[in-house]
Amino acid sequence: MKIEAERKAIEAALDVYRSRLDTIPDEQFDLTPPDGGWSYAEVYSHIMQTTLGSSMALEKCTLSICMPTAKGRSLIGLFVLTFNRFPPVKVKVPKTIAERTPTKKISKEDARNLIIKCRKRIAEVAPLIHDSAINKRMKHPRMGMLNAAQWFKFILIHLNHHIKQLNRIEKKFLRG
Repeated sequence: MKIEAERKAIEAALDVYRSRLDTIPDEQFDLTPPDGGWSYAEVYSHIMQTTLGSSMALEKCTLSICMPTAKGRSLIGLFVLTFNRFPPVKVKVPKTIAERTPTKKISKEDARNLIIKCRKRIAEVAPLIHDSAINKRMKHPRMGMLNAAQWFKFILIHLNHHIKQLNRIEKKFLRG
């Protein structure tokens, strides 16, 4: 997928997150689902913080703030970026990420503001990708060394992955 198509797909995913906020009952937003797992609020916190963090890594690659390297993606990074999805196994947030950007129960208003902030960041960094060097990479905790275009693609895949998680949470509340 080309950068412009990915940007539009990221915008569409952010539209889904924004519209879903209006359908989630206020009293359920920060509740842990009946069978456990993250609340809606925690998913929104995680996904928006990760999107912002990934956009910062992407920007460092475009501005050549990172060192050039021949190192590339890890095996999982190769899988995710090739198949545009995460492997079908549950994985915990890497400890380094959890410590740097802890997932917390945020309000719906905080979620709305984070979506706006993510949209702004995507609009700022997307045009920078075209002129970035492919050997300028930043390390992702699981996916290895990613260049700007790979970080952008990761943002899209990660956003889409957690939309599925929102669907699972909704089903838990309907069954619960």
